[in-house]
Amino acid sequence: MNGLDRKKHATLSNLVNSSYSRNSKLLKLKWRKIERSISQVGGAENIFRELFGDNRAENTFWLDSSSTEMNRARFSFMGGKGGPLWKQVTYKLAEKSCSDSKLNCGGDLSIEDVKGFVTSTYLENGFFDFLNQELQSFRYDAADYEGLPFDFYGGYIGYIGYDLKVECGAHSNRHKSTAPDACFFFTDNLVVLDHHTDNIYITSLYENTSTNPWLDEMEHKLLNLKIPPLKKKSVSSKKIPREGFSPEKSRENYIEDIEKCQKFIKDGESYELCLTTQMTRRVGEKINSLDLYLNLREKNPAPYAAWLNFPKQNLSICCSSPERFLRLDRNGILEAKPIKGTMARGISPEEDELRKQQLQYSEKDQAENLMIVDLLRNDLGLVCEAGSVHVPHLMEIESYATVHTMVSTIRGEKRSDVTAVDCVRAAFPGGSMTGAPKLRSMEILDKLETRSRGIYSGCIGYFSHNRTFDLNIVIRTIVINGEDASIGAGGAITALSKPEEEYEEMLLKTRAPTKAVVEF
Repeated sequence: MNGLDRKKHATLSNLVNSSYSRNSKLLKLKWRKIERSISQVGGAENIFRELFGDNRAENTFWLDSSSTEMNRARFSFMGGKGGPLWKQVTYKLAEKSCSDSKLNCGGDLSIEDVKGFVTSTYLENGFFDFLNQELQSFRYDAADYEGLPFDFYGGYIGYIGYDLKVECGAHSNRHKSTAPDACFFFTDNLVVLDHHTDNIYITSLYENTSTNPWLDEMEHKLLNLKIPPLKKKSVSSKKIPREGFSPEKSRENYIEDIEKCQKFIKDGESYELCLTTQMTRRVGEKINSLDLYLNLREKNPAPYAAWLNFPKQNLSICCSSPERFLRLDRNGILEAKPIKGTMARGISPEEDELRKQQLQYSEKDQAENLMIVDLLRNDLGLVCEAGSVHVPHLMEIESYATVHTMVSTIRGEKRSDVTAVDCVRAAFPGGSMTGAPKLRSMEILDKLETRSRGIYSGCIGYFSHNRTFDLNIVIRTIVINGEDASIGAGGAITALSKPEEEYEEMLLKTRAPTKAVVEF
């Protein structure tokens, strides 16, 4: 974006700020760069453990760029409960199904403030409408974050479950999630790690006061953080049984569903169907879910990994996602990075390179990827300036601890008359988790799948108070809800799919998270 464009964006920002001035609040930002580096204080894990790991890391978050190779990700954001503006919002869709005449089902919202006071209300127009109004109510001064290299300075951080597709055009949810359909913290205090420069920043939002003890306290803690001696990894305080996960569907049932997908495709109902399933196992109440997440991030580092803990909901999320759903930066540029095409790593360097080449030139995987690229070009086209949507990277191979993946990048310039939430609503759920065409594919999948996807297939990330956002796709993730852990996985079914190979690919995608639990 050139200088003229930046001035235009700033002018539009000021217009948006002033248009909501009557019912809005001005949030000011203070920040500091710490005079010690990430490596000098023992790395990201030590920082999180020492600052936020007490009391089973309750009410904490960590958007964790644990894999930064090839410039895939740069910043990590972490924090917990405590600032005066902190709150938690929890949303559950109403029991009723949507009708054709009214796609927004509505649902129940609860808001807990930092003192523990809870208010509840019914949102007739749904969660996205609430979130949009919240973000539009904030005013900010762009000069406050001048000099900061990242785009999140405080705001909402959490997840949106797959079932909120009913607020984005889908007609109904056949199944009900056991977890909330959306859960977010509003965080005013942040610790930010820049993995490219090894720098640490602390930021704090405030309303009516110029004094901010949190900045002083956090700076003191970081300056005096000790590097721990090398020690054996801690284990859960209660042994988890060694048996594996119980699949939702047998091999035969899953292959049968693949064949049903291909029948729908042959009949012209869809081009591509992203069929999924889930597996569960009992882990018990006393599992140390933070240690489990640290075990997962060690075994399967990922650029869009995340840890979220909501103790009132008895819910922890251990995510090692390699996939970005959608990002909007401070310059108004939208970016999606869908993954379609996955292959296991080879044992030897020679076998590994061969597998990488096989994925790169696979006709089936190229077809899958291209269909989702076209779908996302259409989604972004709904909210971007005409002619601005483009594909700078098409079907590139990215390699991770256990798999090679085929990734494309789609970008566009957001129109000035749409909001950040409008952009998410236009593209949610991520096309890589639905198929194409999206609405009909979701309808078919809802009939084939026997339980709600819940948090899996949704997104985790942030909505900054200055209306930027960055969200992943929830894959390669362990969801601990009560005493049970669940892992979702699946794959895109096309006319070229071989059912047995699709089943094996689904299992491959569960390998890292299931291993993290079974060996924990």
